[in-house]
Amino acid sequence: MLNNTENDKTYVLITGASSGIGRQCAIQLSENYNLLLCARREEKLNETKALCKNPKNHLVFPVDLSDTENIENQLTSFIKENNICIEKFLHSAGTIGMMPLKMVSNDFIINCLKVNLISAELIVKVLSNKKINLGRLNSVVFISSNISNMGAKAFSVYSASKSGLDGMMKSLAMELAPKVRVNSVLPGGVETEMTQSIYADEEKIKRIEETYPLGLGSTKNIADAVEFLFSDNASWITGQQLAVDGGRCVNITG
Repeated sequence: MLNNTENDKTYVLITGASSGIGRQCAIQLSENYNLLLCARREEKLNETKALCKNPKNHLVFPVDLSDTENIENQLTSFIKENNICIEKFLHSAGTIGMMPLKMVSNDFIINCLKVNLISAELIVKVLSNKKINLGRLNSVVFISSNISNMGAKAFSVYSASKSGLDGMMKSLAMELAPKVRVNSVLPGGVETEMTQSIYADEEKIKRIEETYPLGLGSTKNIADAVEFLFSDNASWITGQQLAVDGGRCVNITG
């Protein structure tokens, strides 16, 4: 845990920080950490920064995570130019990728995998490089989904990307131990900009809510879990999928 001072050059990198879960995580984590906020839209990142505690202590890093050919060089250059180190990484960026099989295209699959999966691996690669990040990385959290271990119509591509993310998490947890802990948070039904189209149908929401023993969740529920995994209270936890979904993934009620 850090004191947010102008001389402190250690940061938490948050992708997808412009909205939804990423923004809520940024707001909560800004109480104790300096943040490097990453997303495509710079104006949205600046909105998030303004909502955080001590905005002057945080940096914005506008980048398109689907441009996986350049993400390593872009992040490396940013770290060096700003003379910073990253101690924790939260990959909250993602595209929901809801599409029936008959409409799926190669481009759709590749874009989903780039944003949800490939960019995360390449960012961890950069941050675990001692020449670039000086060995300061100590914790990584991926925002996955409870669909990683389940199934749903029209979610085959999204599900594959999240299952891949969790598989990658487990292997990285072994490869980077004991210096770096790597875990995933698997949210259930949470309303964000990305899921607004699903939540727009009140009848559908009522049906969905009935499958959640504790009801539908909020972005704060997810941010609380991330905050815990980054804390010293989770110092003996790595390689885990933490489901934060109100009991949805264990509900087999008919």
